[in-house]
Amino acid sequence: MVCQKFCVILLHWEFIYVITAFNLSYTITPWRFKLSCMPPNTTYDYFLLPAEVSKNTSSLNGYYDTAVEAKFNSSGTYFSDLSKTTFHCCFWNEQDINKNCSVHADNIEGKTFASTVNFLVFQQTGANWNIQCWMKGGLKLFICYMEPLFKNPFKTYNFKVHLLYVLPEVLEDSPLVPQKGSFQIVQCNCSVHECCECLVPVPTTKLNNTLLMYLKITSGGIIFQSPLMSVHPINVVKPDPPVGLHTEITDDGNLKISWSSPPWVPFPLQYQVKYSENSTIMREVDQIVWATSLLVDGVLPGASYEVRVRGKRLHGPGIWSDWTTPHTLTTQDVIYFPPKILTSVGSNVSFHCIYKNEDKIVSSKKIVWWMNLAEKISQSQYNVVSDHISKVTFPNLNATKPRGKFTYDAVYCCNEHECHHRYAELYVIDVNIKISCETDGYLTKMTCRWSTNTIQSLVGSTLQLRYHRSSLYCSDIPSIHPISEPKDCHLQRDGFYECIFQPIFLLSGYTMWIRINHSLGSLDSPPTCVLPDSVVKPLPPSSVKAEITVKVGLLKISWEKPVFPENNLRYQIRYGLRGKEVQWKMYEVYDAKSKSASLPVPDLCTVYAVQVRCKRLDGLGYWSNWSNPAYTVVMDIKVPIRGPEFWRILNGDITKKERNVTLLWKPLMKNDSLCSVRRYVISHYTSRNGTWSEDVGNHTKFTFLWTEQAHTVTVLAINSIGASFANFNLTFSWPMSKVNIVQSLSAYPLNSSCVILSWILSPCDYNLMYFIVEWKNLNEDDEIKWLRIPSSFKKYYIHDHFIPIEKYQFSLYPIFMEGVGKPKIINSFTQDDIEKHQNDAGLYVIVPIIISSSILLLGTLLISHQRMKKLFWEDVPNPKNCSWAQGLNFQKRTDIL
Repeated sequence: MVCQKFCVILLHWEFIYVITAFNLSYTITPWRFKLSCMPPNTTYDYFLLPAEVSKNTSSLNGYYDTAVEAKFNSSGTYFSDLSKTTFHCCFWNEQDINKNCSVHADNIEGKTFASTVNFLVFQQTGANWNIQCWMKGGLKLFICYMEPLFKNPFKTYNFKVHLLYVLPEVLEDSPLVPQKGSFQIVQCNCSVHECCECLVPVPTTKLNNTLLMYLKITSGGIIFQSPLMSVHPINVVKPDPPVGLHTEITDDGNLKISWSSPPWVPFPLQYQVKYSENSTIMREVDQIVWATSLLVDGVLPGASYEVRVRGKRLHGPGIWSDWTTPHTLTTQDVIYFPPKILTSVGSNVSFHCIYKNEDKIVSSKKIVWWMNLAEKISQSQYNVVSDHISKVTFPNLNATKPRGKFTYDAVYCCNEHECHHRYAELYVIDVNIKISCETDGYLTKMTCRWSTNTIQSLVGSTLQLRYHRSSLYCSDIPSIHPISEPKDCHLQRDGFYECIFQPIFLLSGYTMWIRINHSLGSLDSPPTCVLPDSVVKPLPPSSVKAEITVKVGLLKISWEKPVFPENNLRYQIRYGLRGKEVQWKMYEVYDAKSKSASLPVPDLCTVYAVQVRCKRLDGLGYWSNWSNPAYTVVMDIKVPIRGPEFWRILNGDITKKERNVTLLWKPLMKNDSLCSVRRYVISHYTSRNGTWSEDVGNHTKFTFLWTEQAHTVTVLAINSIGASFANFNLTFSWPMSKVNIVQSLSAYPLNSSCVILSWILSPCDYNLMYFIVEWKNLNEDDEIKWLRIPSSFKKYYIHDHFIPIEKYQFSLYPIFMEGVGKPKIINSFTQDDIEKHQNDAGLYVIVPIIISSSILLLGTLLISHQRMKKLFWEDVPNPKNCSWAQGLNFQKRTDIL
């Protein structure tokens, strides 16, 4: 409304105070009302509506200028008594247009009068304002807005408005009129056009209380005071405009207008929706709805829709909010609904289409569908929804394969002979995300992990784990519960997301799934239900010990059961030789009461590393971590299995009956000594002196004097437990040293590291136990090397470093139970064999050279052949390019007649 001013012509600088009494309060309505101030005995019709003006309020603004001007030209006799006039103010609205707006002076606090004036003070007969009050949508400010009813062409002097109010603490329907001193005052914000806005703060807790107030208006030195007003702020709430206004085309081809309620509204709203459609025909619709959406039937391609929405209290009085900003939707010539679909693998989806070609909608029977413009979709997947709507269905979808930067499949709706460039987008994602959970050994928290490496990443999507906890156990078939909670998960370095539930309820079922949120919608992975008690990863066994048992010789492992969980457990043991890379062997213990195990091991004299872990006996949950490793200590387990193998060297004159015998033996290995040798003992036996022993400590050589006809010696190995159990005996006998059973001995060198010894024996009546073979380089002062060979062998491979040009001596001794027999000795390799070996060596060098040369020659010939062929045929024309050869088949034989 156009602001109008009132002009007052003053002859003297004296003020006229116009005061109204506190009579009955005026109840503020949700709609606009008026404040009018008039001289006494002036009726409503005379004051506002001169005889020339109709009582239709819509004509007031247009006629008032003429009416005022007409009064200015009158004789002025009416205004002669203005200085002694009392003004009365009252409220009225359009519904009271046929009532007189007169206020009697009864119960007025003092008479209102004007000082003496010597000239015409007012050139109009009163003052009028339009007023509307409402509670702002934020429910914190009460606002009254006022503006002049008529345009004032004259200058305004000091126009000010104050609002005085009181908000009682007690909630009463008809409160008593308070004293003037209890009113609070606020100054209203006024513009140059005398339009004012008054703001009153109202606590949220007092929205249902009665707010009492009145206005003081100062204009040109004249003060107007309104009657008392009252209102319940909750009854005049003007909500904020609805938010989130948007439109979309539904699967049925309708236009859906949606919005959300504004915030801070303590009651349900009704909504007024205005929309216009601009297509082949123009139409406008104004509709009241209670929901936050509205369906418009029959959306058309190539049309434009403009929508506005406003809201108001549904039940009880209220004020309409402002209109939302207009939302515009222009449909394309080809409409897909929905235009984009996000779905999961294995689902069925459908697209609808309306096709407009040259201002004409194509019949749905003539529409065909294509995928990525490369694959025509089978007509069995088509469905005619209506004359102009076609539908295509994709059953049991597979995951979309990305094509470059495109992560979707393009679905085209086409006319029979052409396709529009617009298409629908189909996103199919494999949401089969596996969630694994693990409860710690202290039973205080559950950690769940999941990875997205197995699914396609969709730009703009976010993933969130959601769960629902049931009171007890899991259902047989997990399902997504409508009430769920999100769980914060953090990405780890290994690419997995990790979420921690703490505290936990061991017997509650946690149903969880991964939700993929995207602007196109959300997808949920198949739900899984986890019972924390069933996914416990126990603490590892403690006090793990390992040892090799003495005399028994077994690897014994012992441990203590962890405190949690209290279920029966089975155990798994792994053990192996200590080193950088342990080759583990596994052993399981299913006896829940067992706390130890004894295992046979092949090597008792080495350090073993041992670890133990556990798991619930019923198979639920996980294996615990391996315990800290325990190690065995190498110590003597048993007496040595046997004494060392030994041989002798004879020194002295062979014609004499006394000779020095030096015994040689190799240190006993751990596997034979079990597990160490502290000393060696030589045991002697002769027929004259009987048996005696000599301790030689850790030496591996011992010399004694052989003086009797027969002398038997034994070398014993001694450890911390005792002497070796089985030992080798060697008898030196003068008669047996002359027994010769070895007829021949040959030595054949295979190469520089191996020589074959072969021999032939003659029959004998003695008990042959084994052979001793000796060899040494005759050109050097090397020690004699020897080996023990079983008696059944007739040939033996000796591995050593041999020089073909050197001379070697080989000796073969038969060892009988009665003593050492006469040896067979050769001082060189067998001659025929040497020559053959030398010839073979020449062949080994020549043959590889011949083969290499042949391969090289063959390659050269092949390359030369290709080059000659190319040079020869380079200048020969292709007969197929000749005119005389057109039409001839060169692959077919032709006979010349």
